[in-house]
Amino acid sequence: MTIAALLLPRPRTFSIALIDLHINRRHLLGACHVAVAEKLTQEWRWCTISAMKLETLLRALPAYQVHNANDLALDLAHITADSREVIPGSLFVAVPGINMDGAQFIPQAIARGAVAVVAETLPQSTVPLIAVPNARVALAHLAAAWHAFPSRQLRVIGVTGTDGKTTTCRLAASILQVAGHRVGAITTVGATIGDQEIDTGLHTTTPDALAVQSYLAQMVAAGMAYAIIEATSEGLAQHRLDAVEFDIAAVTNITHEHLYFHKTWENYRDAKAMLFRALAPAHRKPRTAKVAVLNADDNARGAFDFLRAIPADQRIVYSTNSEFKIQNSENLEFIAAQQIEHSPRGLRFGVVTPFGEMAITSPLIGRFNVSNILAAIGIGLARRVPFDAMRAGIARVPGVLGRMQVMQSEPFAVIVDFAHTPNALANALATAREISRGRVIVVFGCAGLRDVQKRAMMGEIAGKLADQIVLTAEDPRTESLAAINAQIVEGLAQAGRRAREDYFIVEDRAAAIARAIQNAHAGDVVLIAGKGHERSMCFGATEEPWSDQDAVRAALAQTK
Repeated sequence: MTIAALLLPRPRTFSIALIDLHINRRHLLGACHVAVAEKLTQEWRWCTISAMKLETLLRALPAYQVHNANDLALDLAHITADSREVIPGSLFVAVPGINMDGAQFIPQAIARGAVAVVAETLPQSTVPLIAVPNARVALAHLAAAWHAFPSRQLRVIGVTGTDGKTTTCRLAASILQVAGHRVGAITTVGATIGDQEIDTGLHTTTPDALAVQSYLAQMVAAGMAYAIIEATSEGLAQHRLDAVEFDIAAVTNITHEHLYFHKTWENYRDAKAMLFRALAPAHRKPRTAKVAVLNADDNARGAFDFLRAIPADQRIVYSTNSEFKIQNSENLEFIAAQQIEHSPRGLRFGVVTPFGEMAITSPLIGRFNVSNILAAIGIGLARRVPFDAMRAGIARVPGVLGRMQVMQSEPFAVIVDFAHTPNALANALATAREISRGRVIVVFGCAGLRDVQKRAMMGEIAGKLADQIVLTAEDPRTESLAAINAQIVEGLAQAGRRAREDYFIVEDRAAAIARAIQNAHAGDVVLIAGKGHERSMCFGATEEPWSDQDAVRAALAQTK
């Protein structure tokens, strides 16, 4: 156990709150990397160390009711939603979970030294109890207050969507950096603060509210001007991003995914919309409009029209169709791609904007990346970044780990991609088909305890777009891998594909990848889909180390 100091910037003064840093693979408590904490401790050793008063912290809550407290002038040393991380002087927030309710751990938290508890349902206790309507919402606001509301000192950009979020975040960050701004980021791949990359854990969506606010506080301390946040639907629905003061909200697309959690597509869409609804009430910053960046091409189920109706100071709408016509263009700027050229070397196209035209060259492969680039350009336009900086920023992003990552180009290509949704798999296979001089071979599976409906859909997509399919494991968890693959096979049958001729089932993922590579000929493209950047695979309740990239390298070594 390490005790380290975390800087909490405040207007005119600085103070340090001591926190307990537990090193684990999910995140370091408060999401503060030990090296960062130690650096802050050294640089701010002269600062006064002080605790935060409970009464001060409670002012941040939208609604609360105090029980069993005569005096709220308690000094708090730490805030946590995990009873195992409670230290003497902690405020414990009992958050209801999917499988467990944090309220059942209130006695353990008090026994470990919690001096106050925030919860939706309250037990009998000798410590102050604070009742709130929603503990997740409360945790987000308390975390923001604990870190002195860091997002009010940053211009914050949120990027949501089913596919393309991480790539769009990287592109937007690069554009702003070339324009001379210091940029931090929180994505599903990791957090970036200055030159430091921080692992945010395994199978990460949006980190929890305490981690998000800690990352933002570290960005402020490191002198960042911008924060870019990849906003997942689960993270939004679970209020992990409440109390983040967003200035720009951008969407890539809203397609079929995460229905195991949201139940319906409409619920999924509404969760994405929370990012855009957060703009209007967010803290107003000098010379910073609240801007929505929207995809006009994503309207098959009305997503564009739905998001466009949400209030914003300005809307920037992008499309890959330069002939697209938009009605009622008040407070709206339209950008479009034209003359798109795609090759294994990347993308070239023009962009029409209200301020003129520019030519874009990108090493990213896949026509779908045109939309991601346009979304990033929309973010750049929202901040009035010069064209030269946007061109240069886009050109210098070589790709994102596990996103159409070319592991080998000759004599046959091998590509690793995170495609784990029907839309993403279709786009990845379409790209593979476009650059292939021979066959397209795909290796993929579907995760257990996740959206069941998409399994047959992905099977049918693979059956229609690939020449050969190898089904395998992708985080089966506690579900039967054979049953998962049988559901994918239903879609393959719909596409008219035949077992042991067109498709094969190889449950061991390393063996499946090896089989596909060994069967590849010159000019073929082998697509390894579903895991991308992830560094573990879940069997039962156990996370086992895994890397598609390492499996590809091992298989390629055997072919030489």
